[in-house]
Amino acid sequence: MHHLCAMMMQKYVFFRISHPTKDEKIFKSKQKAMSERKLRFAIFGNVYQAKKSMSIQKVLSFLSERGARVSIDKEYHRFLVDDQHIDMPGCEVFEGDAFDADFVISMGGDGTFLKAAARVGSKSIPIVGVNMGRLGFLADISPAEIESSLRSIYKGDFQLEEHAVLCVDCPEAPIPGNPFALNDIAVLKRDNASMISIRTCVNGEYLATYQADGLVVSTPTGSTAYSLSNGGPIVAPQAGVICLTPVAPHSLNVRPLVLPDDSIVTVSVESRTHQFLVAIDGRSEKCSEGVTLTIRKAAYPVRIIKRHGQKYFSTLREKMQWGVDLRK
Repeated sequence: MHHLCAMMMQKYVFFRISHPTKDEKIFKSKQKAMSERKLRFAIFGNVYQAKKSMSIQKVLSFLSERGARVSIDKEYHRFLVDDQHIDMPGCEVFEGDAFDADFVISMGGDGTFLKAAARVGSKSIPIVGVNMGRLGFLADISPAEIESSLRSIYKGDFQLEEHAVLCVDCPEAPIPGNPFALNDIAVLKRDNASMISIRTCVNGEYLATYQADGLVVSTPTGSTAYSLSNGGPIVAPQAGVICLTPVAPHSLNVRPLVLPDDSIVTVSVESRTHQFLVAIDGRSEKCSEGVTLTIRKAAYPVRIIKRHGQKYFSTLREKMQWGVDLRK
């Protein structure tokens, strides 16, 4: 009987009708909406190297053909018009953080990307990083990939990564400017000063007093920046941690430390000059000893657009030249 049933089953072909899931429907709806409506783009760029602005015309031409609304940072706009003599009809100009957009485009390198991220702040606008020089960890789209990457954005065909941000607070003497950092916040001695003493606590518990030139508190994103140059660990971007990396410590026993990213780090500094520096993603501000700095994870992430198929470890391997024979 079972043999007969099996023979009868072979005579038929069965089809399973696959209905799209709710998430698939939402994604397709967003894709359609994105391809039909006019998108808004805010553009930041490097104003110090002329060669890094060459591809902006390709970007503007692509967006113009699709009727996009384009706004350009005032300083970058002046550089393009006055120094590079690029005509940009129809482009709006903004200053500071007085802009709104669906996407932000950063034209430059990782430094330009960090400045763009600082200006985006808590707006949650996804950032596209176009690297006009060498391959970067943040700005990782090459000039040759600009049009295909923008085309993917219009199709909704991209990955969106959320990267943690740090915030520094000093109630006794508020630090000027933006207190948020995508890469790192560093406490450093001044240029010609002796090493400083950095008393450090984690969640209110005393950790150590670092006798060093400084202390770097970094996100996973910033682990390949200043922290790495001081012997800190490389951390995958989506790991939920922060790193404490001493700068030129007096004792060789002092090592980098990895903490959960919900940790609250407080530091106070003693210095012979009675002053020290706080560097927020490379932007330095003077501070006087006697104040307490509180560093914690910010309430918002930075959203970064990545192309499908783009792998972090591939970029890491290429950037670090792992496996490359340098003897040639």
